[in-house]
Amino acid sequence: MSIVIAGTVAIDNVKTPQHSQEGLLGGSAAYAALAASVFCKPVHLVGVIGHDFPKPHLDLLEGHGVDTSGLERSDGESFTWTGEYHTDMNSRTTHKVGLNVLESWMPKVPAAAAAAKIVVAANMSPDNQIQMLDQCTGAEFVAADTMDLWISIANERLHDVLKKIDLLVINDGEAKEFAQTTNLVEAGRKLQAKGPRFVVVKRGEHGSYLFGEGAQDFFACSAYPLHSVFDPTGAGDSFLGGLTGWLAANGKTKPTFADLRTAVVHGSVLASYTCEAFSTHSLQNVTADDVAGRLAELRAYTQFA
Repeated sequence: MSIVIAGTVAIDNVKTPQHSQEGLLGGSAAYAALAASVFCKPVHLVGVIGHDFPKPHLDLLEGHGVDTSGLERSDGESFTWTGEYHTDMNSRTTHKVGLNVLESWMPKVPAAAAAAKIVVAANMSPDNQIQMLDQCTGAEFVAADTMDLWISIANERLHDVLKKIDLLVINDGEAKEFAQTTNLVEAGRKLQAKGPRFVVVKRGEHGSYLFGEGAQDFFACSAYPLHSVFDPTGAGDSFLGGLTGWLAANGKTKPTFADLRTAVVHGSVLASYTCEAFSTHSLQNVTADDVAGRLAELRAYTQFA
């Protein structure tokens, strides 16, 4: 079963305490699409790139079963992000953002992508998310991500997005800010009340919380324990792509809470690979068998009698 993922496709320049590299493949939709492609194909990618976007990045995406016919080519310069991670790798500084082609972009969803039953509005402006969702006529399950910028400057439109989706994926700090509470469990339930049937709160190295429709529908998922984190850029996007890619691969277009529990664990494992190298350098080599092996390890680490 196919899936459509829309969002940013970027050129990243990343510095960590030990290493730095420029011209990397980045963007919310790029990470999510590659992660989803581990489980299902085709993955329809909707986004925009400029004349300077490296061809090897496109070749990589297409070589993994990502359909780039919905990736608009512009004469302008590509969206770029330049940032630096600090010693604990949990905090970072954004040095430069070049919106470039994103400033006037309006998503255009090809017919084949619009027919997909699972739709992912990865992190991008709420206006772009709504424009994309309105074109997805075949949607049966819709997931979306967001960030603190949109909570701050486009709060009303973000509320409009929440009324159109089934699953919101958001990190812990943003969940507290959006729900205006310091308690994560309360934040998850408050965000559900704004529209989505399910909410996932990402907690970085501490895993994630999944909230379902019933009062007892709550699941705490552990993150896969890594000995070291090389570059966490795109981990949350990979989580979203892995989660929804697993749903698509298993025909879960109207998932139950139990289905989402399993999908969240698969997303968590996919995210762990992203953290092991710059950009998608580790993620792009992952197979479904790799995920199954790491999943078995995570199960053993978290089981108790």
